[in-house]
Amino acid sequence: MTKSITYSDAGVSIDAANAAVEKIKGLARSTFNARTLSEIGTFGGMFDGAFPGMSEPVLVASADGVGTKLKVAFMTGVHDTVGRDLVNHCTNDILVQGARPLFFLDYVATGSLSPGVIVSVVDGISRGCRENGCVLLGGETAEMPGFYAEGEYDVAGFIVGVVDRAKVIDGGRVRPGDVLLGLPSAGLHTNGYSLARKLFFEVAGYDAGTHLDALGETVGEALLRPHLSYLRPLEGLLDTGAVKALAHITGGGLLENIPRVLPEGTAAEVERGSWPVPPVFGLMRELGNVAEAEMHRTFNMGVGMVVICSPEDAEAVRHHFDSPGQCFAIGRVVTGARDVRLV
Repeated sequence: MTKSITYSDAGVSIDAANAAVEKIKGLARSTFNARTLSEIGTFGGMFDGAFPGMSEPVLVASADGVGTKLKVAFMTGVHDTVGRDLVNHCTNDILVQGARPLFFLDYVATGSLSPGVIVSVVDGISRGCRENGCVLLGGETAEMPGFYAEGEYDVAGFIVGVVDRAKVIDGGRVRPGDVLLGLPSAGLHTNGYSLARKLFFEVAGYDAGTHLDALGETVGEALLRPHLSYLRPLEGLLDTGAVKALAHITGGGLLENIPRVLPEGTAAEVERGSWPVPPVFGLMRELGNVAEAEMHRTFNMGVGMVVICSPEDAEAVRHHFDSPGQCFAIGRVVTGARDVRLV
């Protein structure tokens, strides 16, 4: 008699998925607030759409992933940080338009589901949501045998936030003479990892556990440093009108992200040496003899967010931050064709 074939025989364990979901439900509930109208497990997540105090609420949405930073997580077995990276990255993307996050959705896909790993990833996501005042409203875990290498997965995030139309930050008020202020990054954040992995693991021959005196930590620790959220540091500035534009420095670095918020007829000059560049960037440049322009087009070089304001507001904006080292004057807006010049 022919054996009865099950879904498990095809590589998908419904029992393992259900076990993971039960643990994930608790993590998601830890992010819920009074505006959450549904439970985890419904087909769609529901959220109260009333916005008291806003005359014209505008929803702002974004989606992103963590990229090949995941490869470092696979190498180290550390999976509870990439989810937090994901939430913070998405939060920053809507923050540049003045939006505060409302809720978040995640998608995790793997070849063979390991409940412990998936729960660890979602634990990081829920932690990021709590830190940003954001509800983990729902998500999807997909087990796809043969699609991913053994022990690997991918994760993506989708965020929705809100801003009053009168307080949208869009760069329209930026003028020549305005000041560029840089907020420090914690390292690579979530960009440039394909080049970073090539430099550390192929060119230099290091592994994730190699301790480097120049960094004061292992390669894995340096590369898994978290992608910072700038919501809390900027919270008290968003509604003041002092911030004319914000640029989240992701893939493309300062050279390609600042122009995204510049109006026609303007450009930016960024002063070399005006902020401390973390040693990881200098080490990578040295390992691969990487050209300066290539470094600035690939990495954030130690600046995770750029604030553009008028010269009259610059000092007040800088004083908004609690202590030295949280904000640096890195350049200015000039007349030009929406490009960035290193000077």
